[in-house]
Amino acid sequence: MRVLLADDHGIVRRGLRSLLEEAGLSVVAEAADGLEAVRLVEEHRPDLLIVDIGMPKLSGIEVAARAQKLDRPPGVIILSMHSDESYIIRALAAGARAYLLKDATDEDLLPAVRAVASGRPFFSPAVTAVLIEDYMRTLQKRGLTDSYHLLTDREKEVLHLLAEGRSNKEVATLLDLGVSTVETHRANLMQKLNLHNTAEIVLYAVRKGIIV
Repeated sequence: MRVLLADDHGIVRRGLRSLLEEAGLSVVAEAADGLEAVRLVEEHRPDLLIVDIGMPKLSGIEVAARAQKLDRPPGVIILSMHSDESYIIRALAAGARAYLLKDATDEDLLPAVRAVASGRPFFSPAVTAVLIEDYMRTLQKRGLTDSYHLLTDREKEVLHLLAEGRSNKEVATLLDLGVSTVETHRANLMQKLNLHNTAEIVLYAVRKGIIV
């Protein structure tokens, strides 16, 4: 796997490079700001982009979004100091598959790389804990209950596969269904769970322990 690192702190990049190279991965380029990261992604076409959310000149989220416009976009891991749900949703909406807190990068980086390489999302355990706590607090505050029990077995299967990052077409193939049928299941489950986009589907699945 060919990796591009983007962080404005040289010492952080050196630490990440060391971890990745010890695991047998190839770091093909490093960027110190967002504009340079975009240029290097276009030049080197890496398999994986690891980018800090708070980059100079262009944010890591915008770098991720631009990288997804390539004909063969890289998997994206976002590094962040923020565990707020708003940042996570923005990162996922930009195409990130993993979201790591920078203070836990040493422990989480390689598991995240393996997850993204296999097409699965990954979150720092601390992020997952915050998401679950916030979700339960919101339900209690509003006097609501979780609606997962309202899903049919098929809708639960579709939810799981969508949360893993599968497209409607891929879900249709795996479940031997028509694409239009998958789209109907997707619309139904999103309505039942009050979800509005793929990022929210992933976050919901993390909170429920459907994906880890």
